[in-house]
This record gives sequence, C-alpha cells and structure tokens, in this order.
Amino acid sequence: MSNLLQSYVEGRWVSPGDEGTPLLSAVDGHEVARISSSGVDLAAMVDYARRVGGPALAALTFHERAALLKQLGMTLMAGKAEFYELSRHTGATDRDSAVDIDGGFGTVLSYSSKARRELPNDTICLDGDIEQLGKKGTFLGQHIYTSRRGVAVQINAFNFPVWGFLEKLAPAFIAGVPSIIKPASQTAYLTELVFRRIIESGILPEGSVQLLCGSARDLLDHLDGQDSVAFTGSADTAATLRAHPTVVSSGLRFTAEADSLNCSILGPDVSTSDPEFDLYVKQLVTEMTVKAGQKCTAIRRALVPENLVDDVIRAASERLAAITVGNPADESVRMGALAGIDQRDEVLKSIRALTKSATIVFGDPDSVEVVGADAVSGAFLSPILLHAADKTAPEPHDIEAFGPVSTIIGYSDAADAVALAARGKGSLVASLVTKDAELAGEIVRGLAPFHGRVLVLNSEDARESTGHGSPLPVLVHGGPGRAGGGEELGGIRGVLHHMQRTAVQGTPDVLTATGRRWVTGARRVQGETHPFRKDLGELRIGDTIVGGPRQVTRADIDHFAEFTGDTFYAHTDPEAAAANPLFGGIVAHGYLVVSLAAGLFVDPAPGPVLANFGVDNLRFLTPVKAEDSLTVTLTAKQITPRQSADYGEVRWDAVVTNQNDEPVAAYDVLTLVAKPAASA
Repeated sequence: MSNLLQSYVEGRWVSPGDEGTPLLSAVDGHEVARISSSGVDLAAMVDYARRVGGPALAALTFHERAALLKQLGMTLMAGKAEFYELSRHTGATDRDSAVDIDGGFGTVLSYSSKARRELPNDTICLDGDIEQLGKKGTFLGQHIYTSRRGVAVQINAFNFPVWGFLEKLAPAFIAGVPSIIKPASQTAYLTELVFRRIIESGILPEGSVQLLCGSARDLLDHLDGQDSVAFTGSADTAATLRAHPTVVSSGLRFTAEADSLNCSILGPDVSTSDPEFDLYVKQLVTEMTVKAGQKCTAIRRALVPENLVDDVIRAASERLAAITVGNPADESVRMGALAGIDQRDEVLKSIRALTKSATIVFGDPDSVEVVGADAVSGAFLSPILLHAADKTAPEPHDIEAFGPVSTIIGYSDAADAVALAARGKGSLVASLVTKDAELAGEIVRGLAPFHGRVLVLNSEDARESTGHGSPLPVLVHGGPGRAGGGEELGGIRGVLHHMQRTAVQGTPDVLTATGRRWVTGARRVQGETHPFRKDLGELRIGDTIVGGPRQVTRADIDHFAEFTGDTFYAHTDPEAAAANPLFGGIVAHGYLVVSLAAGLFVDPAPGPVLANFGVDNLRFLTPVKAEDSLTVTLTAKQITPRQSADYGEVRWDAVVTNQNDEPVAAYDVLTLVAKPAASA
C-alpha cells in the first residue's frame, strides 16, 4: 500500500483509523497515496487551536509574526526541489509548479514584508483617526483591531495544493489567529509534504497550524462566532457550506471563492497589426494551458469585436497547435494532465453542454496526442477552443469547463462587451486589452461592479504585467455573485479580515493607554531630560518638550524667499498679499515655520536620535505674519521598535502656536531612535 497521509493534530502526526481512499497520479494513474480523516478528533483540533495556538500567537506582535513568516518562506524556498518532483503527479509542468509552489512561498514573503512596513510592532492595530464625541475633547472614540480568539478554518481546492493554503495561512498568521488547513483530497499529498516540512522547521509556534487530510466531516459543528471559514472550490459546495447551521446562526465569518466565468475583452480600437492583438491572443492561450486551464482565474470567455472573430480564432489556433501535451517530466511538454480522470470527465461533460450553442474550432475532446505518457491511463485532454456565434446563448455564460477550454464570443461595441461580461453573474477577474486609455476607463467602470479584479493590458505595461490569471498578495482576490461573493489576499485587508474591529470610547488618557499612541488632550510629561537624549528603552509615550517663543521677522521671510527661490507673492509683494483675504499682508512661508520650529525643539548634540526620516500630515492652519512669535510643543506619540535593527521609529506630535496660542501648524515628525546598548 502506498503512503497513508497523516493529519497534524494537537502537536503530533496522526494516522487515520482505516486504509483510506487511493489518490492516483494524473500522469499515469498509479497510486501516489491514500487519504482518510477517520479517527481524527476534530473537536480536539479546534480546542487545541484556541487553547494553545491562539495564546501563543496573541503574545507576539505583528512584526514578530512577520519575522517568523519570513524565516519560514526562506526555509521552504530553499527546499523546493522535492516539492516540484511530487507536483508532477498532479499533472503540473515545472511552469505550473512555479505558479503554485514559488507563488505560495512568494506570498508568504510578501505578507511578511507588508506587515513589517504597514503594521505596528504591537498586538493591536488602530483604524482611522480619533473621533471627537464631545465639544470639549474629553470624550473621544477610536476604532481598534484585535486578534479574534478563534480559529481560521481553510478549505482549499485541488488545483493549487501549495499556494492555495499558504495564501490563506499567511494573513491569518499575521493577524494572530491559528489555522486548521484542510486540503482538497485529490492533491493533498503535496500539501502534506510541504506542511510536514513546516512542522519540521520548528519555526511556527505550537498550535498555530494544524492539518486535516481527508473529509472535514463535522468540523463546522465545533466552530462559533469567533471563528472563520475560508473556502475555495465549487459554487455548489460553497452553497452547502453557507447553509450550514453554524454559519447561519453563530455569526461565524464565511468567505467563498468559487466558480468563475472570467472574461477577457479585446478592445474595439485594436487591429490585427497592433501589438495588442498579439498580446491578447498570447494571453488567451496562456490562460487556457497553464495548469491545463485548471485555474479559477482562467479566461473562459474571450470577448472580441465581431469583425475580428475569425482573426482571433486563426491566431489562437496557430498558437494552440504548438502546445505539446504530455508527461510533465518531459522538457518538451507545455501542458500536463488534468488533476485526475474524474476531473477530465467533468470537463468533457461541460464541453458537451457548451456545444449545444457553440462550435469547436480547435481541438478534439475525444483525442489528444500525448508525449511521454499513455493517453488512456493519464488525465490528458486537448486544449479546446469554441466559438459561440449566438452571443445571447446561455451556455457560454453559465457553464464553466474547468480545464483547457475557452469560448470566443463576438460583440458589437463597448457597451455590448460590458453587458456580455455581466452575463457571467460575477467573476474573479476580467481583462481588457486596448491602446486607448479613455476607452479603458469607460469599460473598466462598466466591468468593476461584476469583477473582483480588472487587468488592463497594452504594449506599455505588458513587460511588467503578471497576466490575467495571476492573483497578487497585495491585491484582493475574490469576486461578487457566482464567484463566491468573498475576498482573499488583499494585503493588509486580508489580515484585518481575521481581526475584530472595536470602537473604544473614553478620555484621551484611556485611548492613549489602549492604543499605545498619544492622543491630543492626554497627559504630557515634561522632565528635566530632553526627550532627544532618551534612547528607545527610556523614552515614553507622552514625553514632551516645549520650545520657544521665537519671533518671526520680515528679514527672516525675505531671506527665506531669496535663499530658497520661493518668491510667491504672499511672501514678497505687500500689495498683492494685502488684497488676498486669506493673508491680509505679507506672511511667512509654511516651510519657514516648520524649519524655525525644528530649531526650537532639536537637541543638536549626537545622541540616541539618529535621523529624521520624514513628516506626516502637515497642515498650515493660521497665517504667520512678521513679528508673530512661535512656540512648538513636541510630544512622543508612538514608539515602534524594529525587530532586526538596533533602532526603532518614534512618531512625534508637533503643534506650533503663535503668541495668541492659536495653532499655526500641526504635523507628525518621524525619527529613528537607538535602542538601549544592551538590547541593540
């Protein structure tokens, strides 16, 4: 008997209680592994995630979690050769495996990078600005994000056994929520191998990840409102899960990414002599053949101007004729097998349904020439290109053949193309190939309500474009309607999906203590030691320096104008400045005010403050005239240690006032401050 896949439960590998169901190679039909979840205690998995994994993750900051993900991504990348070898049994060529395996590891690294750049080195995340709820500023509101105290159940599809689980795991992990990963059985042997290497690395906290190989059985029965389920698969299964009593009644967060009749539109401005024509055809053929068309983002409907239908059919057929189908181990093969014989039969069934209103213009569903393998025992299929002469026929807009299949449909004008795209009832992605930016804007606005992502391709961005079918971790991946109605990925949006947003109401001191970010009106501390003389270990939120007053003279204004070349009339022309109701006379440059303020709070001697690296949210509130006096109040607002450096970031609240105590400028100053010598 072949390898019996194990589940990883409560910190140990668990074998099923029976012999399991055979999992067959897509290439030659031999048994690769067996799978079953018999005997796995699903209630114990959920409890262990909440009791052990959750607290372990909650104790870490976003940056600490991100650092672990980076270490994991690099470790997996270094050992990817064995994953490529096993991936061939799924029918994947090396190009397909790169999309799945390297794409998955790259997603982990991308999340690590974004979390360190965009999230605080803290366990909570602030959402938006302070809301003033009372007239005097003593009663305020602030939204915060905290890690939910549940588990993220991730149910994945067969077509991406590596990327599919890592793109869900990464944002949940950054959010501080433990994961239970349930791969599709068909290709679970590859997921299990990668997961085994994750556990062997010892990088992730115990309980933060568990693996369930085989049926999910009654897993959802053990979840509640603190938990979430992210599902990728068929629309029918998504509908069944969405109707589960736990999903309906408990408030459990359920996200589905399901079947999708994605389209690609060739713009009406493109002719056969334009490079965009070739880009369109190349993209169409690529999306039909990468992963043997088994991608939720693949192009199923090719919408082209009616006068170019024959040209697109001819050009696409020529490219498809050059595609070699066969054993992925053969270097000459461009397209491997479908995931299994059953999957191929499902695709053939869909093709037969499509031919009720469309004609096959390339390929033979009953015959395919195969290189290096047996066409009978392997799940091979010829690429199939169809043409729907009747664009109103329902089949091309309702039936998804989840394989190397696409249908060409002619349209009359841009509005018609948008209307045909909408007949897909919502999809993950649409693409538009056009030279005309104005036309692109018009069509994108029409497509957007029906698609999770829209790619506009032309000769200018083609070299850098990742293509129609490539989800990116920085962008949302999901879609409305039949595409599931949910979103995955999405950068920090994907992280916040797993967190609870809470509105906190209280005094400035309460909100400062809760969010660990100084709020206007909260307590300030003015000590004998200048805050710039304190290292990151000594500095505290609320530490304040007040500098000034400093009088601004007309000579200061004239010198600044001459020195910088900023001779705007408000600073140099008394008559014109007086005529402007905003100024009523010569006023100081805003940047002169900021520069003078810096001179009032900076401690010039070398010390813990290493550098000023920027100013945020700068606003000039009241004009400063000659002979006005300036005072600046600088308060330590937020302190963020960097994990991998001997310094951290300090955000300072700066308010500049005049002699009447009126604010004339407000902004945040950003500095790099050294850590204590012992911890650096």
